[in-house]
Amino acid sequence: MNSTEYHPEILETDIQASWVKQNAFAAVADDTRDKFYCLAMFPYPSGKLHMGHVRNYTIADVIARYQRMLGKNVLQPMGWDAFGLPAENAAIKNNVAPAAWTLDNIAEMKRQLSRLGFAYDWDRELSTCTPDYYRWEQWFFTRLMKRNLAYKKESEVNWCETDQTVLANEQVVDGKCWRCDTPVERRAINQWFIKITDYAQELLDDLDTLEDWPEQVVAMQRNWIGRSEGANVRFPFEQGNIEVYTTRPDTLMGVTYLAVAPQHPLARRAAAASPELDAFIQELTQTAVAEADLATMEKRGVDTGLRATHPLTGDDVPIWVANFVLMSYGSGAVMSVPGHDQRDWEFASKYGLPIVQVVASQSGDLVDLSESAYAEKGPLMNSGTFDGLDFEDGFNAIVEALHDKGLGEKTVNFRLRDWGVSRQRYWGAPIPVVNCAACGPVPVSDEQLPVILPTEVAFDGVASPIKSMTDFTQTDCPNCGRPAERETDTFDTFMESSWYYARYTSSADTTAMLGKEANYWLEVDQYVGGIEHAILHLLYARFFHKLMRDEGLINSSEPFKRLLTQGMVLKDGAKMSKSKGNTVDPQALIDRFGADTVRLFSMFAAPPEQSLEWSDAGVEGSHRFLKRLWRLVQDRQKHAASIDVREVDLNKAQKDLRRKTHETIAKVSDDFGRRQTFNTAVAAVMELCNEISRHDGDAPEDAAVVDEALTAAVLLLAPIVPHISEALYVELTGSSSLDASWPVLDESALKRDEIEVVVQVNGKVRAKLSVAAQADKHSIERAAMEHENVKRFVEGLTVRKVIVVPGKLVNVVAN
Repeated sequence: MNSTEYHPEILETDIQASWVKQNAFAAVADDTRDKFYCLAMFPYPSGKLHMGHVRNYTIADVIARYQRMLGKNVLQPMGWDAFGLPAENAAIKNNVAPAAWTLDNIAEMKRQLSRLGFAYDWDRELSTCTPDYYRWEQWFFTRLMKRNLAYKKESEVNWCETDQTVLANEQVVDGKCWRCDTPVERRAINQWFIKITDYAQELLDDLDTLEDWPEQVVAMQRNWIGRSEGANVRFPFEQGNIEVYTTRPDTLMGVTYLAVAPQHPLARRAAAASPELDAFIQELTQTAVAEADLATMEKRGVDTGLRATHPLTGDDVPIWVANFVLMSYGSGAVMSVPGHDQRDWEFASKYGLPIVQVVASQSGDLVDLSESAYAEKGPLMNSGTFDGLDFEDGFNAIVEALHDKGLGEKTVNFRLRDWGVSRQRYWGAPIPVVNCAACGPVPVSDEQLPVILPTEVAFDGVASPIKSMTDFTQTDCPNCGRPAERETDTFDTFMESSWYYARYTSSADTTAMLGKEANYWLEVDQYVGGIEHAILHLLYARFFHKLMRDEGLINSSEPFKRLLTQGMVLKDGAKMSKSKGNTVDPQALIDRFGADTVRLFSMFAAPPEQSLEWSDAGVEGSHRFLKRLWRLVQDRQKHAASIDVREVDLNKAQKDLRRKTHETIAKVSDDFGRRQTFNTAVAAVMELCNEISRHDGDAPEDAAVVDEALTAAVLLLAPIVPHISEALYVELTGSSSLDASWPVLDESALKRDEIEVVVQVNGKVRAKLSVAAQADKHSIERAAMEHENVKRFVEGLTVRKVIVVPGKLVNVVAN
C-alpha cells in the first residue's frame, strides 16, 4: 500500500483478494458462541446490479460486520432467485436457453457483489434453478401431499394469454398483466394448492411475537389474513341451500337480494335461459378484476329470475349476478343488505331494489338512506322479535334462531385463501407428480427425485417446451406401474423463495433438506429487504417455516426475528428505472470512486427505512471525507513512547478530545445496534474527525489521544467502509481489523472537570457559567449572582427566589 495517497482501486482489490485467500467469512456452527444470522433478500440474476441492490446489500453487510465485531459467530450467505418468467422471456427474445442465460448473469452479478466487498460466506451459495436445490423442494411437496396439505382442483384463475400462465391477484393491475400489459382473462383450470388456510390462525397469532418487525408490515399481514367473526347463513333454494358468510348477522332482516359471482353454478344455470345474462357473464369472465378494485368500480348486475327463501321470514329473496362478487372468496354468494352496506346500497340504488333500515342510530332514530348506507352498529329495528337488541345481543340472538332452524351457525372466517403454486410456463421447478388415469395424481417416489427440468430446449412461441417433450412427460405410475404422464406445470417461484433462507444453513448437505446445523443458525436474526415483499413473500416464508417445523426439520416457529425494510433509491424524486432513463450504474461509480465511497454514500444519505435521493454531489462528498480520513491518519504525529491514555494526567484539550471520542462510541453503538440509523452514525464520526483535525499539541499525550480517536473512528466506520478501515487500522496498530472488536466505551472519559450552566433572570438567558463539575448548589448560586450581567438585570429589584438545577441552569426570580 502506498501510504501517502488514497488509491481505492488498488487498495480494495488487494484487500478483497486477501479475504478470499483466508476464506475470511466462512461460517461454522459453534455451540460455544452466540450466533448471528444476517440475511438480505436474494436477487433475481438479471445480470447487472442496480443502486437498489447496492443499498439493500450494504445495509445487511453493515449489520453483519457490526455483529461480528461484537464477537458473534456471523452467518451471511448469498444466492440467486433464479427461476421465473424474465429469464424465459429473455431466452425467447435472444434465442438462448434460459439456463445458460441465467448462469451467465449469476457469474456477472457475483463479480459485482464481490467488488463491493460484502462479507458473504460464498461456500454456502445456492441457486434455485439447480437440481440440488429444487430436489428438496420437490421432496417436501411430496410430504405435503401425504399429509393432505397439497391438493389439485379446478379453480378460476387469472390467465395471461401472452405469457401463457396463471397470475396471482396481485399481479393483475387495472385488469392487465403486470409484466406485459395484456388484458387478463378468467379461466377455470386444474391447479395445485397448498393449504395455507389450515395455518391461518397460527399465522395471525404469531404476528404478536414479531416485536422487531415494522408495525406497517405486521398490519399488512394481519389485514391480508383477515380474520373475522360472523355466521354462515343458508338461504333455502329449491331442494338445497345457498350458503353465505356474513360478519353482520344482526342485519339479516334487512336482506333484500342475494348476489352471486358470474361463475356460480346458479348463474350458469340461469344464463342458459337468458341471452342477456349469458352475455353479461361472458363479458365478466373474460376480464380479471383485482380485489382492490371491487370497492371503487361501477356496480353492475343482472337478475337471474331465481328466488331463494329468507331463512327467518320465509320471504322470497331475488338472486342477482353481480360483478362485485368473486367466486374465489367464500361460496361465491353474498347476502345483500343495502340499508347498511355501501356496496349493496349502490347496487340496489342503481337497479331499484328495496332498501330497508334495520339498524337504528345510537339514539334510536331513523337515518337518511337516500344518500348512502348506514354502516354503524346500533339497536335493531324492523326486525320483528329482535327489535331493540344491540349489536352483540342481536348478533347472538339471530344466529341462535338460525341454528334452531338448521340454517346457520356462528363461525370464524379468514380472507386468506389457499396458495396456488402451479404455473404453466417452463422455467421453474417441475412439480413432482405423475398423473395416472387409474390412480389420479401420485407423488414421485424419493428414489426418482429430483425430477430434473430439461435445460436443452427450443421454444416455439411462449408455450412451455416440456409439455410436448414425450421423453419428459411419458413415465410409469409410481403406484400401479401403468403408463402415465408426468405433471408439466412448474412451481410458482414463491416456492423457492419461501425456504431458501433455511437451505443456506445446510446448502452442502446432499442427504437431507435441512441438516443438524439448521437449528443452530435459525431463526434469521436480521432480515433486510423491500417493503414490496411485505405480504406474499414474507407470509409464504412464515407458512413454509411452520410446515418445515411440523415435518420435524426445525424447532423454531418463525423464520425472521428482526426485519428491516429499506426505502427506494430515487433520482429527481422518482424511482430509478430504465423506462424513466434515470438509472445510475454502480459499477461506473466503483470504478471512479471505489466501493467504500459507494457504500458510504448509501448509508449516509438517508435512514435505511426511508427513500434515498440520489446526489452526485453526495457521492463526491463521501469520497472527499474518505480522503480526508486517510490524510488524518497519514499526517498524525507519531511518538515512539507507548502511552496508555487512561493512566496519565491529561490537560483540558486532551480530555476534551477523549470525551468526544467516547461520546461518539456511545452514540454510534446505539445507532448501529438499537436504532439502526447508520446515517446519524456516519455524521457522528465525521464530527469526531473534525475535532481530531482541530486538536493542537505535540506532546506524547496529544499523539496518544489522537491515535485513540482515529482508531475509534476507523473501527466505527469499519462495517460501512471495510477496505479503507482495514488499511488504516493496520497503519494505526499494525494489526488487521478483520477480527478487531467493536470499540469499548470508557465511562470515565465522559466525566467533565467543568460544566456549563445557563443563568436565567425571570426566564430569560442572561449569562453562561463554567463551574466545577462537582460544584454544589450553593457554589453555583453564588457564582451566578456574582456574574456582572446577572447583577445588571437584578439591579433595583428584589430577588425572590433562586432555583438551581445542578449541571444545567440557574433561574433567578426577581421583581
